Amino acid sequence: MSFNGLGMNMGNLSRLSNAQSRSISAENFRGEKGKGGMAMEEGASWESAKELGQGWKVSPCVHIEAGQVFTVADIEGPGAIQQIWMTPTGDWRFSILRIYWDHQEYPSVECPVGDFFASGWGQYAQLSSLAVCVNPRSGLNCYWEMPFRRHCRITLENIADERMTLFYQINYTLTEVPEDCAYFHAQFRRVNPLPYKQVYTVLDGVRGQGHYVGTYLAWGVNNAGWWGEGEMKFYMDGDEWPTICGTGLEDYFCGSYNFDVGGTYIPFTTPYSGLHQILKPDGCYGSQMRFGLYRWHIVDPIRFQSDLKVTVQALGWRKNWKYLPLQDDIASVAYWYQTLPSQPLPPLPAREFLEIV
Repeated sequence: MSFNGLGMNMGNLSRLSNAQSRSISAENFRGEKGKGGMAMEEGASWESAKELGQGWKVSPCVHIEAGQVFTVADIEGPGAIQQIWMTPTGDWRFSILRIYWDHQEYPSVECPVGDFFASGWGQYAQLSSLAVCVNPRSGLNCYWEMPFRRHCRITLENIADERMTLFYQINYTLTEVPEDCAYFHAQFRRVNPLPYKQVYTVLDGVRGQGHYVGTYLAWGVNNAGWWGEGEMKFYMDGDEWPTICGTGLEDYFCGSYNFDVGGTYIPFTTPYSGLHQILKPDGCYGSQMRFGLYRWHIVDPIRFQSDLKVTVQALGWRKNWKYLPLQDDIASVAYWYQTLPSQPLPPLPAREFLEIV
């Protein structure tokens, strides 16, 4: 797969390919060959560039009005998205990213833009991983490979009450796609608060063959004490009980013992996992602990043949050292690849239930 222009790594970077590199941005809305940087008066920065003229950063960004759906990319295949960079203004929970494959009427990716880039709390936190990087001050990057055979459409909907500004670049290749390549999917969910003794569902309703490749959690704690005793569980191919059952939340995210060193949470960001965001109470209005965690199954994808369900328990401790089911604020993004057609994603929560307060 890597030699035809879909994906490269350090081991095959020297190999030649007949793939064609393309890029979409506000400087070339359709990614056409030899058509970048041609904007004139219609560009967002024309007033800054008019003394220099065409080719001098006339159209580096777009404005998306309240309630508007902007088409970020519309690409005829076959090909593959290789990298997405965005720096959206406004409330990242109120900008909804959707990706449609091969003219399906419903999206395979539907997610608030911040959560998609593992930034669900709407505040900057450095993240350095193979699949997602978040760089100062709002550089949101993803490197998930996203092949498509016939068509790709990417949109961003502004559900806020104010206009937003978007700088973006979609780097992709036009190339043949092997038969065994599946389609990238991502699903957002949120429950606030989680009902007592209810298990949080990260993903459900998946039908088809594929593999699960990642989890992001934005976890808001509503109790004092440690909150991550719950187990991640993967039900696949008709399971009544899970085939894969972890031993605790910090264990699933490749840490241990509460991420605690000397009575302090320690943030970390690595190629495959991290606790990259820790928001602490400020002693006044910021009263709750909030965390951002990611786990990418890049070298250990979880394979399924017909169906998949993923859950996590919210579990802490009572003072008598018995488990305490928690009623926390939990949002998640599940990332996976599967065959088409895929099932429609569950509806996103209404705006007031997306909001972070």
